[in-house]
Amino acid sequence: MAEAGADDAASPVDRICAAAVALLSLSGAGLSLMVDGQLRGTAGVSDPGIAAVQELQLMLGEGPCVDAWESSAPVMEPELADPVPVRWPAFGPAGVTAGIRAVFALPLHVGAIRVGVLVLYRDRAGALTADELVDGLVLADVAVHTVLGLQAGAPADGLHELLAKAPPHWAEVHQATGMVSAQLDVSLDEAFVRLRGHAFAEGLDLRVVAREVVERRLRLEGPA
Repeated sequence: MAEAGADDAASPVDRICAAAVALLSLSGAGLSLMVDGQLRGTAGVSDPGIAAVQELQLMLGEGPCVDAWESSAPVMEPELADPVPVRWPAFGPAGVTAGIRAVFALPLHVGAIRVGVLVLYRDRAGALTADELVDGLVLADVAVHTVLGLQAGAPADGLHELLAKAPPHWAEVHQATGMVSAQLDVSLDEAFVRLRGHAFAEGLDLRVVAREVVERRLRLEGPA
């Protein structure tokens, strides 16, 4: 996979992901960011292929990125193709199909301040060595301070332009979340859960459901 860090236009977060790939002999790395108190979109990747894997976890609502965020602890899966126990029935097979064989997710936080998750991917099975884990945690710390430094210069009600780079479809998901929130008189978090739940129940991509909501071809119903 090509490294985004080789591109002069890459953001500081992209460069951290590229540095992780080079330092830890990875096949890719991605950083997902907290938005409005929830893990929402991807702020940096080593290459576009990894962006798709990173986003898949947020759409499915499962995977190492989600678990690391919810637990505030590192999540390590050295055998994605044959995990014991099975952790992610939807993401696991999809990740293997994408060529991922091992994945390691490191939460990004300073004290009580949570920023997001740095996820490290390998195309071969096997655990990180002790030294590699230490290096990964150092990179995670660099990522935290990079994000906080960028955000310090951002508008009070938005992300710094170098962090606000979620793929275009996420704008549609955010819009649909807002519409469902207003229609059902629920919080944005609950609205996002409803969207994701409908997508899972119907076997649809979250992006498809969001587009139908935005185009007013679908209206989710509240509990009976």
